[in-house]
Amino acid sequence: MLTTISPQAGLKNSISFFVNARSVTASVSSMERLSKLLREHLGLTGTKVGCDAGDCGACTVLLDGEPVCSCLVAAGQIEGHEVTTVEGLAARAPIYDQLQKSFLRNGAAQCGACTPGMLVSATALLERKSAPTENEVMDAIGGVLCRCTGYRKIISAVLDASSGKTADCSVLAGHAVGARLVRLDGKGKVDGTEIFGADATPAGALVVRAIRSPHNHARFRFGDLETYVAAHPGVHRVLTAKDIPGENCYGVIQPFADQPVFAETEARFRGEAVAAVVGEPDSIEALDCGDFPVLWEELPALTTITAALAADAPRIHANREANVLVRGRVVRGDVEKALAEAEIIVEDEYETGFVEHAYIEPEAGFARRVGDQIEIQACTQAPYMDRSDIAKILAIAPEAVRIIPTAVGGGFGAKLDLSVQPFVAIAAWILQQPVRMAYSRAESIISTTKRHPASIRLRAGANRDGKLLALDFAADFNTGAYSSWGPTVAARVPVHASGPYLVPNYRALTRAVHTHLVPSGAFRGFGVPQTAIAQEQLYDDLADRLAMDRLEFRIINALDDHTPTVTGQVLGEGVGIRACFEALRPRWIAARAEATESNAKADGPIRRGVGVAGMWYGCGNTSLPNPSTIRVGLKPDGRIALHQGAVDIGQGSNTIVTQICADALGAPIDCFDLLSGDTSITPDCGKTSASRQTFVTGKAAHMAGTELRHAVLRLVDACKCAVIIFGDGSITVHQDDKARIVNLRDLPLDKHGYVLTGEATFDPPTSRLDENGQGTPYAVFGFGAHLAEIAVDNELGTVRVLKISAAHDVGRAINPTLIEGQIEGGAAQGLGMALMEEFFPGKGENLHDYLIPTAGDMPPVESILIEDPSPIGPFGAKGIGEQAVIPTAPAILNAIHDAVGVRIHRVPATPDRIRAAILAARREGKRA
Repeated sequence: MLTTISPQAGLKNSISFFVNARSVTASVSSMERLSKLLREHLGLTGTKVGCDAGDCGACTVLLDGEPVCSCLVAAGQIEGHEVTTVEGLAARAPIYDQLQKSFLRNGAAQCGACTPGMLVSATALLERKSAPTENEVMDAIGGVLCRCTGYRKIISAVLDASSGKTADCSVLAGHAVGARLVRLDGKGKVDGTEIFGADATPAGALVVRAIRSPHNHARFRFGDLETYVAAHPGVHRVLTAKDIPGENCYGVIQPFADQPVFAETEARFRGEAVAAVVGEPDSIEALDCGDFPVLWEELPALTTITAALAADAPRIHANREANVLVRGRVVRGDVEKALAEAEIIVEDEYETGFVEHAYIEPEAGFARRVGDQIEIQACTQAPYMDRSDIAKILAIAPEAVRIIPTAVGGGFGAKLDLSVQPFVAIAAWILQQPVRMAYSRAESIISTTKRHPASIRLRAGANRDGKLLALDFAADFNTGAYSSWGPTVAARVPVHASGPYLVPNYRALTRAVHTHLVPSGAFRGFGVPQTAIAQEQLYDDLADRLAMDRLEFRIINALDDHTPTVTGQVLGEGVGIRACFEALRPRWIAARAEATESNAKADGPIRRGVGVAGMWYGCGNTSLPNPSTIRVGLKPDGRIALHQGAVDIGQGSNTIVTQICADALGAPIDCFDLLSGDTSITPDCGKTSASRQTFVTGKAAHMAGTELRHAVLRLVDACKCAVIIFGDGSITVHQDDKARIVNLRDLPLDKHGYVLTGEATFDPPTSRLDENGQGTPYAVFGFGAHLAEIAVDNELGTVRVLKISAAHDVGRAINPTLIEGQIEGGAAQGLGMALMEEFFPGKGENLHDYLIPTAGDMPPVESILIEDPSPIGPFGAKGIGEQAVIPTAPAILNAIHDAVGVRIHRVPATPDRIRAAILAARREGKRA
C-alpha cells in the first residue's frame, strides 16, 4: 500500500526503491512526480508525459505489479516499492518480449507515444490472465489514450501476444512492395529507447517558459523587466519582441506570413506569447507567471465568423479587408440554370466547430548555438520549413540552421507550424547556452492550431434518373487570429466539395475569415472532412427525395477514368471510387436488412441505423510546386544509405519509402541504413502532410533507386535485366549465366562519400487554376468509402458505433499492415469528430474535458484495400493518411438519420443535440 505524503515534505529526501529489478536511491523532494523522477533523474525516458493529470495514461508504469499513472504518484510514496517501466518489461517473466514482438507484428505502434503505457497496462493484464477476452483487453488499456491507431491493432496485438508467431523483418530482393513488413523504426517504440521531443536534454540546458495572453484580444505593456529578473534567482533573461535578431514574423505560407514570435503591443488570441522567461530548470518550474510584470487592457474581441464579417467590424489585420484572409473559387457550367431545370432540389446548412489535434506528445525540443550556427532538435513535421523561418527570425542564412527532427508523437498537421522552435532558438542564440522547452498539455491546447470551424451552405439538384445536375456550395472557415494554413483550406475545399462524383454544373466559393481566436491550421484533410459532412448528408437527402438507394445513387454518379472533375481534369487511369462503393455493397445490403429487422422487433429505445459516405482527396499541394528529393548511396561495405527527409509521424514513411527504394534498386530491405530528417544530411522531402509522402517522396525514392541500379549496371556493362547481389564489401551482377564480382572497397568515393550515388527529385505534374478554378490541381487522387453501423438510444441521445467498413483505393498497397493502421486511426478521428470532439477556446484545455475516443468507443473496422494503380505513383501507389478520416463522420451522421430520422446540423452529434433533434421531430410529428 502506498503511503500518504505530507504537503510539507517538499525538501529533498533520500528515497530507496526498486526500478526494473534493480535497487536505486534518489535524492528528490518527496512531492516530486514519479514520472519526473524516472525521466529526469534516472534517465528512463520510455515513460512518456502527455498531460501530468492522469488523463492520457502515457506515463503508466507498474507499481508492485499494478498499472498506475506515474504522474499522479509522489516520489515519497514509492519508498521500498517496486517500479517497472517499459524498459524493464522484456526481462519480466512470463511474458518477456512476446508482447513487444506482437505489437510490431500487428502494427500496434504507430507514432509510439502511447505505446509504453499500452504495453505496461497490457503486461499487467497478461500476467493475471494469459488468454484474456477482447473486452478484458479493452478494459485493461482503457486508461491509455491513443490518437493514431484506432486501438484495434493494439487489441489484436494483446490477444495475439502468446501465439508465438514471428514477424517479417526482411524479404527477398524485389519483393518488399506489398509485404507486411514490420516498421523499420519500430523496435525503439516498443522498448522505450525512441527519442521524442522531450527525451533528450544537453547537459546544463536552461529552460524557457512563455508568458501568454489570458485574453482573446488585449493591449499590453511591460513593467520593469530588469528588476523582475534580479528578484528571481535562477532567472537569466526575459525575452520580448525587442530581442529578436531578425524578423518578428513567421508562417507556413510565406506570402501570407503574419504571426509574431512575440506580440509587440497587442495580443490577438488567448494563448499568444508576449514574452519568455529563461533560467535554471528549478527556478523556471517554480515560477509564478502571475507575478510577471505585464499590464493588460482587455479589448473587444471578434470571436465568431458573423461578428468578424459585420460591416462595422474592426480589422484584425490592417491589410485584410473585411477580415477575409483569402477566397477560394471553382466554377463550372451554369449552376443557376441547372438548378432551375433540375427535377429535384435539396438544400441545407451545416456547422462544425474547432477540433483539437490531441496528439499524445505535447510539443518539445531544445536548441544550442554552435559558433555562428543554431541547432534545433524538436518534434516537427516540416524540418526544411522550420529551417527557413528560424533563419529569418535569427537573421542568419538557412544553411546556418540545422533542424534535427525527433520522433514525433503524433502530429496530424499541427506540428507543421512552429511551436517551441523560435523560443529555444532565440534564447540559445542570445545566451549562448543550450535551452529546452516542453509545452504542458494546457499550453499545447491553448496555443497550437486547430481544425477550422466551418459554416457551410449548399444546394444540389438532380433529375429523376438520379444523375446529379448541379451543386452550389459556399463555406466560411474560421481561420483564427493568424493565417497558418487558412489559404490552403480555402483553396482545397472548392476542388473537393463536389465529392468523388460527376457534377456538370458547379459553383464552390470559400472564405477564410480572421477572428480573435486561436489560429486554425492543418488537420488531416485541410477542410475536406468538414466539407464531406455537409456534402454527403445532402446527397443522402437527395437520394431519399428520389426514392433511390443511397449507395446506388453514389455509384451511378461516381467519377470514372474518363469523366471530368469540377476543375475540368480528366484523371485517366486509377479512379477507383466506384470499386470502393461496390466493395461495400454486400455489407450494405446485409447491414440494412439487419437494422430493419432489429428495429421492427425493438420494444425499447434502441434503434439501429446504417450510413454510407464517399470521399476523394488530392495528394500533395493544390496547384503548387511540391517536390521531394531522395539520395541513395552504395557504401564500400556493400550496405546502402538512404537519405530521406520525410518525417515519420507514425504513418510509416520510414518503412514505406525504404520498401519502394529497395524494390526499385533490386536490393534486400535489410541492406539499408536509414538517414532521416536531419537537414544537414538529408535532402528536402517536403512537409509530412496532405497524404504526399508515399506518393511524392515514394516516387522520388523509386527514381533514385532506379538511378543507382542503372549506375551499378553501367559499372559492369550489364543490361537492365541483370540481377544484383549485395554482399559484404562487394556486389555480384548475374547476367546470362555469368557473374561479375566488384570489390567495392577498391573503388573511389564520390562527393557524397559513396561508391555510387543515385539522387532524384519528383514534383507532381499539376497546373495553376484559372479564375474559375479550372485546371489540374493534383496529379493523383485517393478514393474511399465508409459504411457505418450504429445504435442510437432515442431516449438518451447516445450513439454506439457497432462496425465500420472502409474501402479505399490506395493504388498499390505498399505495406498493407501500415495502410490498415492509417484507415483504423483515421476512422477513430472521424468518429470523434462526429460524436464528441469540439474545442471551445478558454474551456476544456485538458484531456478530461476535451474528449477523444477511447478503446471502448472504437468498433471493429474492416479495411478493404482496392488497388487501382496510379500511372504516376511509385508502383501505382497513392496516399492514405488523410483519406481515412474524411468519410467516417458523414457515414455516422447518415446512420443517425437512418436510425431516428433527424439531421444534426452542428457537429459533433452529442447526446444533447441528438435528443433535442428527436424531441423537435416528435413535436412536428416526424419519425424519431
